[in-house]
Amino acid sequence: MIWKKVKIVTERGENVNAQAPVIVSASRSTDIPAFYADWFINRLKKGYLKWKNPFNGLPLYVSFAKTRVIVFWSKNPKPMMKHLDYLDEIGMNYYFQFTLNDYVKEGIEKKVGSVDKRIEKFIELSERIGKEKVIWRFDPYILTETSDVEELLNRTEFIGNKLHKYTNRMVFSFADIKTYKKVQNNMRKSSVKYLEFNERTMNELAQGLMRLNQNWNIEIGTCAEKIDLDQYGIIHNKCVDDDLMVKLFSHDKELMDFIGYRPEPIQTSLFEQIDTKNNEPYKYKIKKDKGQRELCGCIMSKDIGQYNTCPHECIYCYANTSVETAKQNYIKHKNNPNSETIIGE
Repeated sequence: MIWKKVKIVTERGENVNAQAPVIVSASRSTDIPAFYADWFINRLKKGYLKWKNPFNGLPLYVSFAKTRVIVFWSKNPKPMMKHLDYLDEIGMNYYFQFTLNDYVKEGIEKKVGSVDKRIEKFIELSERIGKEKVIWRFDPYILTETSDVEELLNRTEFIGNKLHKYTNRMVFSFADIKTYKKVQNNMRKSSVKYLEFNERTMNELAQGLMRLNQNWNIEIGTCAEKIDLDQYGIIHNKCVDDDLMVKLFSHDKELMDFIGYRPEPIQTSLFEQIDTKNNEPYKYKIKKDKGQRELCGCIMSKDIGQYNTCPHECIYCYANTSVETAKQNYIKHKNNPNSETIIGE
């Protein structure tokens, strides 16, 4: 989607055009809450940031003038939590996609901390903003020589038993390592022996999740997966989700107008009404985000993260070419934290 453009004046006094997205994703490409929380809030206060296109390197200015929702993605939202009062004060809507896996034994999430500590952070965030605004992601599921389907379910059960009272939804995906050459290289360098999921193991895991959910009673969905798991009560999820936004932020008229939602039926004639909660032209004004994978169900947003900037050192991460490159870029940021871009240039 080409967002509406606005004129802004940069800190250097330049007059430039900037995209003005209504929905901001922060971010699929890097963990902004964990490593760039102060930078992000500073840019929000400044009113804009500069983002570089990862494919052509061209800069793009992004204005927050029309932003009504921020979708945060994180494995450690703690550094962002000190800023939540500010977001509430300015009336900014937000929710969190909180990834909480367990690959401690495999060593493929080297810098995310212990499972118990991450569970504590999840619960703390949920109690602070409400469980409907914190979505648990076990993302992705990875089969290795030490984590078969049964073991993955055991680990999921341990986490889910702690979290199910603090969230309404669990989202997962199956690792598709063969699709990403750089992920294959990183897994090989780290001597991680992995297996690709197939239809049998996908169904086996889904059946196990259905059994676990008899105790949890939460919504479970897949992220950008083709396989139909409806028989297990598992939906195709939307992570940037207009339906969730309606549930959480229906008070925000600007956002509801953008989404195309109307809380009351529209009178189209003397004898006919359209139920705009279910009528497609009104409820589903926003189209799918074409910038994401084909099977992604998200509506359009502007992702403001940058590849090769997350120092969590997750071996399976498609957003980092290498651990070393991500470290170098994070050091650049630390040396210039007030930069317009994530990478302190």
